[in-house]
Amino acid sequence: MRIYYPSCLYVLYLLLFGACNHPDPRVIDLQGKWQFHIDSQDVGIAEEWYLTEFPEEVKLPGSMKENGKGEIPTLETKWTGSIYDSSFFFNPALEKYRQKGDIKFPFWLTPNLYYKGAAWYRKQVVVPQSWEDSPILLSLERPHWQTDVWFDDQYVGSQNSLSVAHVFELPANIRPGVHFISVRVDNRLDKISVGPDSHSVSDHTQGNWNGIVGQMSLRALPEISIADVQVFPDRQNKIVRVKTKIKNSTGTTQKGKLQFTVYPKDLDSTQDKKSLEIDFSVSNDYQVVEAEYSLGEDVLLWDEFNPNLYELKVTLNAKESAIDFQNVIFGVRDFTVSNGGFSINDRPVFLRGTVECNTFPLTGYPPTDVQSWERIFKICKESGLNHMRFHSHCPPEAAFIAADKIGFYLQPEAATWPNHSSSLGDGRPVDQYVLDETERIFKAYGNHPSFVMWAYGNEPRGNYVQFLDQSLKEWKQKDKRRVYTGASIGMSWSIIPESEYLVRSGPRGLPFKKRPNSIFDYYEKIKDETRPYVTHEMGQWCVFPNFKEIAKYTGVYKAKNFELFQEELSRNHMANQAEDFLMASGKLQALCYKAEIEACFRTPGLDGFQLLGLNDFPGQGTALVGMLDVFWDEKGYITKEKISHFCNQTVPLSIMDKFVFSNNEAFNVKVKVAHFGAQPLVDASSGYSIFNQHGDTLDTGFFNQPNIPIGNETVLGEIGYDLSKVKTATKCKLEVFVNNYTNSWDFWVYPEKLPQIKHDSIYYTNKLDDQARMILENGGKVFLDASGEIENGKDVKAYFTPVFWNTSWFKMRPPHTLGILVENDHPAFADFPTDFHSDYQWWEILNGQQVINIDAFPVDFKPLVQPIDTWFLNRRLAQLFEARVGNGKLMVSSLNHENMKEAGSASAQLLYSISKYMNSDQFKPVSKLDYEVVHELFEKKERETVNLYTRSGPDELKPDKVKK
Repeated sequence: MRIYYPSCLYVLYLLLFGACNHPDPRVIDLQGKWQFHIDSQDVGIAEEWYLTEFPEEVKLPGSMKENGKGEIPTLETKWTGSIYDSSFFFNPALEKYRQKGDIKFPFWLTPNLYYKGAAWYRKQVVVPQSWEDSPILLSLERPHWQTDVWFDDQYVGSQNSLSVAHVFELPANIRPGVHFISVRVDNRLDKISVGPDSHSVSDHTQGNWNGIVGQMSLRALPEISIADVQVFPDRQNKIVRVKTKIKNSTGTTQKGKLQFTVYPKDLDSTQDKKSLEIDFSVSNDYQVVEAEYSLGEDVLLWDEFNPNLYELKVTLNAKESAIDFQNVIFGVRDFTVSNGGFSINDRPVFLRGTVECNTFPLTGYPPTDVQSWERIFKICKESGLNHMRFHSHCPPEAAFIAADKIGFYLQPEAATWPNHSSSLGDGRPVDQYVLDETERIFKAYGNHPSFVMWAYGNEPRGNYVQFLDQSLKEWKQKDKRRVYTGASIGMSWSIIPESEYLVRSGPRGLPFKKRPNSIFDYYEKIKDETRPYVTHEMGQWCVFPNFKEIAKYTGVYKAKNFELFQEELSRNHMANQAEDFLMASGKLQALCYKAEIEACFRTPGLDGFQLLGLNDFPGQGTALVGMLDVFWDEKGYITKEKISHFCNQTVPLSIMDKFVFSNNEAFNVKVKVAHFGAQPLVDASSGYSIFNQHGDTLDTGFFNQPNIPIGNETVLGEIGYDLSKVKTATKCKLEVFVNNYTNSWDFWVYPEKLPQIKHDSIYYTNKLDDQARMILENGGKVFLDASGEIENGKDVKAYFTPVFWNTSWFKMRPPHTLGILVENDHPAFADFPTDFHSDYQWWEILNGQQVINIDAFPVDFKPLVQPIDTWFLNRRLAQLFEARVGNGKLMVSSLNHENMKEAGSASAQLLYSISKYMNSDQFKPVSKLDYEVVHELFEKKERETVNLYTRSGPDELKPDKVKK
């Protein structure tokens, strides 16, 4: 029995012939109906199930879930994945979501059916007469995951790759006629734990499914065949080195010729194609033949801008005929480390990436067709990206084929996150598994030009440094077609010394405890590192759920988590605000991503970033961190085209020390550009315009910088504008263009001097004291500055930035809110230009301020400024509201008032606008509140707080005993 670690050739071969009208007579397609039997008691091997008929039937390729097999999830389901917040199992308020038959788990998407264990698949095949005495390969492209195979009553072998096809050589001398193939698939982690949260197996992402997907076939081989072809392009010498592995099944020495033909993939098939022939003699089972093929003077190179591909056809001629061939698609490129950064074909590269976490909720597994991956990569490119990291998993062959075609740089990983009950370098079975999986992936996908980077996995624990260091050292010498790092890690993980580049979390985050600006960068965090540095899992800014998305889950997973959040929102009387919460929080999320991405472009020596993520992550507590949803669709608050304004090969950058100005200040702004295009820009056109909120042009100009090199240090020029021309509170926009690339920044200008307002008719106080009550009873007006005095709501922590990742996974680590929803058309803001969402002018007013819990208010009560709570709790919150109390009118604010008397500040302008409103006839609050309801907000008493029902340990799993 032989087990093959396949190259990409065989799967590509099947993909090519699968598209033909004339099927290859050497291939039997195994797709279709298979017999099926669940082996939940693990008795199938002992009872020799491979000799028996199975009682059920499924269709393959497919999963058990797709075939309606498995059990309905319950509270006792043994999931694959850490549950950091187990409060769901105990919280009395969530009891209705724990009912049998309709459980709504908040941690991740819920499968219709679930099964973890062994399952058997059996199919009758007819071996044709023409295959007699031929070696036969069984290929299963994507089983999940560990397979054992029988052919009739003979055990063939087992395989356990999560990344490449399981290919088996069947027993020799199979007679033509009827036979049976039996495959036992086991999706448990009992034998080898790659980590329960690894995205190759975890229920947080694709789900731990059981089945076989992708190409499935038998293939008859000639007695002498091509087992593998590895291609090593040499750009400098304009040649390609080819290592061809020949398999000899005859048992005797065989001679023949290998013919190599290389041509551009899109070359007209009628054009001449030069061939190279090499004699071979193979006496053993296998022989590797090496050849050098000249590509000529005009070599077409591969990169993100010009993804030129070549096709290599290797033909094996023996016994006076062509008896086997393999086609290989490859690209000529050098992706290397140079001068402390990345370069492709001697040109600097800045990686603009996202993390793909194996999230495909319609099927529960990654697509094996090229078209699906082309769609994803095109969406990424439309959003300005050029790179993708596959977090703790490796995608199918189709992803590499699509990335080759589109021009996209990939970093797959060895299907492991050896943490959270697993580890690396401690002598566990996963150690050898990682080494084997690495070799399998390199062999299967190493010819693809898009495969430019490699990491063994995500954030390991254990003695991983020495373990990975040795493997890195070996592969750096053996295969220089890509660059290598040990693992994608946070700052508390040790660096593997042999890493050629780093993916680490240091250069990320927004320093918005201080005034927002577009000056800051991450240089201080990377200045001591000489290797290329890519930001690990940047972003993770959350947005409120898009409940319209629920209808998209038409496959094997349902968004029960979304349904739970939606029902809780409705229970708290805010169902009609869901869309507003999504749009307002989305605008803040996009603002944060823009700020962080631009800071990366400003950072000298930084070589890229990997977002987490461009699209949502549906697990780990439900991490709604994407500007796109999990289906890679827009959510409505920002388009892919808008994202590409601040994330692209060419990005104008403004260097502004603040975004809020007084009209007695100078507006002097330096403008730079980060350019990482196909070549330097020559005779570039660049300039700027300043607009007000009505779209009127306030200023325009051009820069005298026609030649822009590749890099991020080019200064276009400086902008100077006299803000004294702006007489009233105004929202402005600075827009900068370089050729067809534009970027823009909003800023606000407020008058240095504000008109005097008579305050005699308003009682300003920071206490709801007797005087305030008397004034309200007598029909007066009260402005209550409640900042620092709130008791009901003080447990809610609000920053200017939104929730990071989600409050469940990090056990209510602040902040707890997702920005604010503003009644921006309310007359209280008539002199304070604002949109309906958080923006930079709100920073000094909002950041770190107290939040008011108004759950006890009438259900139809709407504040003027409403913080958007974490979707796990959906509390009704406020920071500015008005009401009729007694016979009077009350305005309550927990916003920052310290700067409200500082000329030209946003705080002063807001106070002016509110005061002017309160002094006008328009101050007519609609809602009425009892005095006692308002007073309760300030009462010091014991209050119900969030109970997580768990210890503080981050690796705590769901308790064994589940309370209903």
